[in-house]
Formats: sequence, structure tokens, C-alpha cells
Amino acid sequence: MTQTHAHTTSNAAQVDDQRILQLAHETLDIEADAVRHLREGLSPSFVQAVHAILKVTGRVVVMGMGKSGHVGRKITATLASTGTPAIFVHPAEASHGDLGMVKDTDLVIAISNSGESDELAAILPVLKRQGVPLVALTGGAQSTLAKHADIVLNTGVRKEACPLNLAPTASTTAQMAMGDALAVALLDARGFKAEDFARSHPGGALGRRLLTHVSDVMRSGDAVPSVLPTASFSDLMREMSAKGLGASAIVDANQTVLGIFTDGDLRRLIEKGTDMRQLNAAHVMHAKPRTIRETALAVEAAELMELHRITSVLVVNAHGALCGAINTNDLMRAKVI
Repeated sequence: MTQTHAHTTSNAAQVDDQRILQLAHETLDIEADAVRHLREGLSPSFVQAVHAILKVTGRVVVMGMGKSGHVGRKITATLASTGTPAIFVHPAEASHGDLGMVKDTDLVIAISNSGESDELAAILPVLKRQGVPLVALTGGAQSTLAKHADIVLNTGVRKEACPLNLAPTASTTAQMAMGDALAVALLDARGFKAEDFARSHPGGALGRRLLTHVSDVMRSGDAVPSVLPTASFSDLMREMSAKGLGASAIVDANQTVLGIFTDGDLRRLIEKGTDMRQLNAAHVMHAKPRTIRETALAVEAAELMELHRITSVLVVNAHGALCGAINTNDLMRAKVI
């Protein structure tokens, strides 16, 4: 074991658990205080920033160096997913050609706690000459960035959570919170709805819930069990067994749904000791069953099943004719539930 490794191990062994919790509490208190201070300091400049972004016909270009750059990437993603087209451009790369991505139809959000980032300072005059609106998120009210900006949002903090007051901690939390506040205000101003959010998140759980329709996951064609009301009980049972839905629709010649017969109905007949040999589908069906339109969201089918404690539901078209069937297993496979 080297001397350095031994020293590290010795220090680790001496860590005080109470000290760990104390630092955690202090960190969270400092960062919570930073956000509260941010709230108290909100001014009309925030409203001006929202209006300026709403007027943009191009994109919001977010820039930041170091930890502010990481925050900037998150703000970019949040804006883009909530209805505000946004991209992140690294300030250092901007000086070497990427500034060509920024057009006069865009707006730049520049993030720097000190406001004196050399990489940002180098491109500020160019942005000014292009006539690109500049919103600054900075704690340096008199900084180079603030002086070049059209709108300044103060994200300054009293102190960092870092015990050395060096590592960006509370300041990056403040930046992140301000970015979220902008995104939420813009989302509301644009009338952005859950359906819009889902369209930008088609692979996520919300996307599946809000974009998947019954017609996307239902069984259709020959996979849908159905018999005429005159079908014998044995024919009804054969149809149910062959299609594996645990139920069968009873329809007329025009495919209008008259009723349904389920595994549960069968159990209840058996429990009553009913002689089913002379019965037909019309005798045993549950008339006027609950149905759902093929155009409904799949999540509506899930809610219908849960509300009425059923495991399958028949699907009808605009004319009320049977066109499909869906059960909880279908919804689970589609990850709707």
C-alpha cells in the first residue's frame, strides 16, 4: 500500500457520520435559501424576458461555460420539450465557427455566475453587432455580460453550499431554478398542453398514455370473438376458447353489439347449477354492455375497466358496429398501464 493510499484510507475511516448529515442539511438549507432569495428578487425584467422569448421567430440559443454550461444544457432541453425551440451552443466552440448557428431571428440566453467568462465575453460584441437579443442569467450585476445584455435576470447567491465557497453549488441551483421558471411561464403563455408535451416525448410513459389510441392496441378482424344471438351455447364457448379474450360479443347481422358473455358470466351460471345445453347466446348474454370508441385514448379504456372492475371491453366504430376488443393484457403489453 502506498503512503498516499494509506493516508486516504485513514481519512475515510475517520469520517464522522454526524458531520456527513450536518453538511447535507447545511447544503440543502443554503440552496433552498438561494431559491427563496431568487423568488424575492424577481423583477419586471423576468416578464420582459418572457415577452422577448415569445417574440422570437427563430430559436433560443443557450450558452454557458463549465458548470453553467451543464445547467444551460438542461435549460435547453426543458425549453425544447415544453414548446420553445432551443439549442445549446458552447461559447468556446462559438468562437471557432459555431457562432454561425446563431441567426438574427434567434435570442441568446447566456449563463455565467460571475458574468466574466472569457469565452462568453469574446463573442458578446459579435452578438451585439448581429442584433441578437441577449438575456443574461448572472450574479454579476455590473459584469461584462450584464453590460452587454438587453435583459438581466439576477441569479446571484449569498454564498455557495461548498464549505470552501468555491465549487458552484447554490449558484447553479439558482440558475437551474430560473431556467425552470422561464420554461413554465413560457409553457403557460403558449397554451402548451399535456398532449403537446406527449408529442415531444413519444417514447415516455406520458407519451404512451396520451398518444396511444384504442385502435392502436385493440384486437381486430378475426381476432375478435363474436357470435349471433342464435348461436348455441357450445358454439359460443368454442368462439371464446378459440379467440382467447375471456369473452365474446353477441352481435346482429349488421355487427351492432347486442351483448357480451364473459368467463365471469360462465362461472356464475355454473355456480347456479344452470343447465346450459339448451341455451343460446341470447339467453346468457349481458345485454347492452359497456363499449368504447376506436378513436378513444387507450388510457380511457384502462380507466373504464378499472372503474367498472372489468378486464375487457368491446370496441365500436362511429356507427356503433363492433370493430375490435381490448383487455388489460393488451394495455399492459402496450405499456399504457
